Amino acid sequence: MSVPIVRTLADLRATILAWRRAGAKVAVVPTMGALHEGHLSLVRAALNQADRVIVTLFVNPKQFNNPADLAAYPRTEAVDAAKLAPLAAHLLYVPEAGEIYPDGFATSVKVSGVSEGLCGPFRPGHFEGMATVVAKLFLQTGADLAFFGEKDFQQLHVVRRMARDLDMLIEIVGCPTVREPDGLALSSRNVRLSPAERAIAPKLAHALFSAAAAIVDGASVDRTIEQARSAIIAAGYARIDYLELRAEKDLAPMHNFDRQARLLVAAWLGETRLIDNVELRRRGDGKSRSEDGKAGVEIEK
Repeated sequence: MSVPIVRTLADLRATILAWRRAGAKVAVVPTMGALHEGHLSLVRAALNQADRVIVTLFVNPKQFNNPADLAAYPRTEAVDAAKLAPLAAHLLYVPEAGEIYPDGFATSVKVSGVSEGLCGPFRPGHFEGMATVVAKLFLQTGADLAFFGEKDFQQLHVVRRMARDLDMLIEIVGCPTVREPDGLALSSRNVRLSPAERAIAPKLAHALFSAAAAIVDGASVDRTIEQARSAIIAAGYARIDYLELRAEKDLAPMHNFDRQARLLVAAWLGETRLIDNVELRRRGDGKSRSEDGKAGVEIEK
């Protein structure tokens, strides 16, 4: 059974209106397509919590600061629809640019604070473009719930802050990162890796997990991060945009591990930029687990 596809806002709203009249709870999973198991895990989570699930597919030009990156982004609508079919998602919304940004569109959404630092300086305009399109999708779908992966942890914070600040009646649900058996976080960008680069790529996650374990065991945050940076470069990564410990709650920079945190990284392997993060909890605060699918990596606190 194929997933129904709508391409216009009018058709989308007509469908949702019928659902609402039947009392359905609606969830949305915003994507740019090139779906992988990480995206599908979000859809499954949505199906467990809502009566109707909309998956959106829109390659948003406003969140690409590099035109070449936009041009190279994979567009695989037919394959994506086929992957969604067995899950029984209720609707795939694939709008043309004019449905999102009609002629004369002149509004943008900027979220300060959590959008600064980390990826912010390296991707100028990215979070503003992302927040703008996500706000549009929330308004167009009128969803009760929205599902995002924790791999893009800064993005998750930006979306939550936007929804809170603008009094949007939507719950933002963060879902664990899904990984390959060797630890590599799933990403649409992984398809760009050459075979040699793919062999190197998991070492980014390995360095993160090792550093996280050391910090939890009491090692110096700054010294451990420097050691992890050296390990990532030695593994074959070309450069590191950032490798930082940030507070889980508000992304505040941390140089002492005194509360729940995330160790976040962005690094370049050849021409591909990969991001990842690992959760850290203090001993006595429970157990922090990297939800990495088949890899099963755990860090005891």
